[in-house]
Amino acid sequence: MSWRIEIDEDLCQGHGVCESEAPGVFSVAKDGRLTVLRPTPDDADRPAVDLAVRYCPTRAIRVTEE
Repeated sequence: MSWRIEIDEDLCQGHGVCESEAPGVFSVAKDGRLTVLRPTPDDADRPAVDLAVRYCPTRAIRVTEE
């Protein structure tokens, strides 16, 4: 089963917690704009992505199973 990262851009404020938890998956620019570098990352990245979801202060990140 595969999984995908989804971002609610209306909620994201660019705090960068996701980037600190999973730097190979998320990147936050100096202007606060979030880029998901790999929307369908490898299963090995799942623990780090789950932490990014858990600690996002605005709850802007979610994982969906496909």
